[in-house]
Formats: sequence, C-alpha cells, structure tokens
Amino acid sequence: MNRLTIHAGRVIDPANNLDGIQDVFIENGRILTLGAPPEGFTPDQVIDAQGCIVCPGLIDLAARIREPGAEHKADIASECQAAVAAGITTLCIPPDSDPVVDTPAVVELIQHRAAQAGGARIVILGALSKDLRHQTLSEMAELKAAGCVGISDGGRPVSDSAFLRHAMDYASTFDLPVHLTPVDPALGANGCAHDGMVATRLGLPGIPVATETAALARDLALFEETGARGHIGRLSSARALTQLLHAKQLALPVSCDVSTHHLHLTEMDLLGYNSDCNVLPPLRTQLDRDQLRKALKTDVIDAICSDHQPHDVDAKQAPFCAAEPGISALESFLPLALRMHDEHQLALPALIAKITATPARILGIEYGQLSPGTIADIVIFDPNEEWTLNTDTLLSRGKNSPFAGWSLKGRVRFTLLDGQIKYRHDV
Repeated sequence: MNRLTIHAGRVIDPANNLDGIQDVFIENGRILTLGAPPEGFTPDQVIDAQGCIVCPGLIDLAARIREPGAEHKADIASECQAAVAAGITTLCIPPDSDPVVDTPAVVELIQHRAAQAGGARIVILGALSKDLRHQTLSEMAELKAAGCVGISDGGRPVSDSAFLRHAMDYASTFDLPVHLTPVDPALGANGCAHDGMVATRLGLPGIPVATETAALARDLALFEETGARGHIGRLSSARALTQLLHAKQLALPVSCDVSTHHLHLTEMDLLGYNSDCNVLPPLRTQLDRDQLRKALKTDVIDAICSDHQPHDVDAKQAPFCAAEPGISALESFLPLALRMHDEHQLALPALIAKITATPARILGIEYGQLSPGTIADIVIFDPNEEWTLNTDTLLSRGKNSPFAGWSLKGRVRFTLLDGQIKYRHDV
C-alpha cells in the first residue's frame, strides 16, 4: 500500500473553492482526504510543503511534442519529462503530426509511447478532417472511441465555411468539442509579423488583425448556428476579445485561451530580428497585450496555455520570415503565468484555475482537482523562489525561447502523477 502525506502547504484547489494551509493524504494514487488524517493513517512518505503552494497538476491546452514525424526536433519522452519538471501533468496535443491523428492507429501509437515515456500524461485532439486537408470528414466516432477528447483543425484553418459547418454538426452528434485556431488563410498569407509600425520599420510582411477577427466571426456564427461546443485557441488581439465577449453574452458554448508569450511580449520584441519571437499568431501591440491581460481578470479568456513548439537549432537560425514559428514554452509556463498574479493583480486561486480546473472542464477530463477519490496529480511549487531561465538547462529538446535570461519567480519542488513522485527539485 502506497501512502503519502503532503504536509503544511497552502492548498489551492479552485475546483472545490479551497485555499488554506492544510495537509493532503494520498493512498494508492488517489486523494484520500484533506485536512485531518484518516483514523489509523500511517504514511510511507511525508513531503514538507511549508512555504509552498499545493495545487492540482497543471493542464496545458496546447503543446506540440513533435512525435510522430518530427523527432529531430523533440519526442514524447523528452517533452513529457520537461512537462513534469514544469509542474504540468497533462498535455493536450493537436492532431497535426505526421501522420496526422485521423485514425485510431495513430492515437494508439501516441498513447503507447506516452505510457512508455512515463512523464506527463497526454490527451489527444483528433483531426477534423482526413489528413487535415478539409475535404473529407474524419471518422470522429472512431477517434472518440480511441480516446480523443475533441477534434481540431490542428492550426490549419478551414477555408470552406460549408465544410466547417458540416464538421461542427457531425462533431456535435458525438458530443465532441471543436477546437479551432481563428485564421483567415487569404489574409496575411505571406506575413510573419503583426501588420504595424514594427513590421514596416523592419521591412517584414504583415499579418493584419483582420486575419484573426474575420475567421473568428465566421467560427462564432457557425457555433451559434449549429449549437456545437467549441474552443478558440491562442487569441492575440483586443478586437477578437470584443467578439468573444459578445459570444459569451449570448451564452454560446464557446471557450478560449491565450498563450503565455502573448501575455508578456509585443511586436516591439521583434526589434533586432529575434527569430525566437516569430510566432503564429504574431505578437501584436502593447494595447493588444494589455487587453489580453484584462480579459483574464474578467474571464473573457478562460484559460492560459503554453503553445509549446520545440524546434531544432537550424529551424530558428534562418532569417526572421524563413524561421519556423513557435516557442519552446513548457518550462516557462508556470512562472510566466504567475506573473499575472504578482504584477497584474489576478488573484492566485483565479490564476491557478486557468491552468488547472478550467482546462480540465474544457477538455472534459477528470483531472485538475483535489477532490477525495480523484487521481492524485499534484504540483508543489515555491511561489517566491527566483531563478533565471537558461536554455542550456531546459529538459525540452527545444531551446528556442525568447525568455532566455529572464528572471522568473516560481519554482516547482515536486510533481506527482497518479500519486507517484515524477519530479523533485531539492533546495
């Protein structure tokens, strides 16, 4: 029998509205109780969590792990280990691997390799269409039966609105949420930076805000028309937030997220042609960034994700527009999220909800809580420890981070998965 006590930490469990100093008791991989120990409970191990936050393991709504198909960049083993070191116990991965996640066989392959890796657990979004070409619908019933928690465009936008409407109708018959990235592929197709003063100054082709808002307006109209559940990934602009607010006022069943880098970087960070700041959607203005931060506090934005995209060195050494977009973001996920509490007055329980309970609700999974009887996925972190991000020491094989050299606050001490310690950082 495996028994564990987490002693004297500040337990924050937004799913159960808990915030206070107490003990957590774990038995056989599940939460037994919180507060006073059960009668006769004798732990095999005690973790001293004094001065630390104890909360559900983090849930990342968007992380590419590059396997299958791009193992020269990263693989399931490396990224799952990086995730648990970052306090992330569940990674949600999009379907744009090679091969695309459009058959149960690919789902089972990923699940098998994740089980072998032994790090963070993986949940999978199936492809909306065969090979993500958006010409033939995928076999959504088979993907759900194989374990997919939703379907997605995989960041490859659907230009055919009639096809997307049909896909939403089909997905709703299986109660599968539809995850979309709002991009109009005809606008800013050759761009690599926000269409603004910095792009003009640097001579970079621009991506206008309308690329996002035009697609989002179409997507929201179709969610309203079909009644399908939806999730909008990686918002970047203030104007898109106005559209989302209106959708929520209409009570549409739609949620949304924002990446940590869009909360902290702007188009100004492109000066010097830093290719690590080449991301999609592009980094926009300070006004956009500030409005994204405000939208977190007002719950227009439901969740924060890493949008983790590890790359090999060569992929980022090309000229800015030729460099592959994306940031290696797992290990900066928690401290960058915590900045929204430290610097922008977002209450800590509300912040933790956006990286635990709310992503779990969006995905329809049982994690993200510390209820008695639930699986003991837990992170214990020191919210006050300061450290400097050094890309050489990242466990992720992707070293492409614009946050290199940043002083960050918040250090993971322990990560538990199924009640087992998967990561520990000793003082």
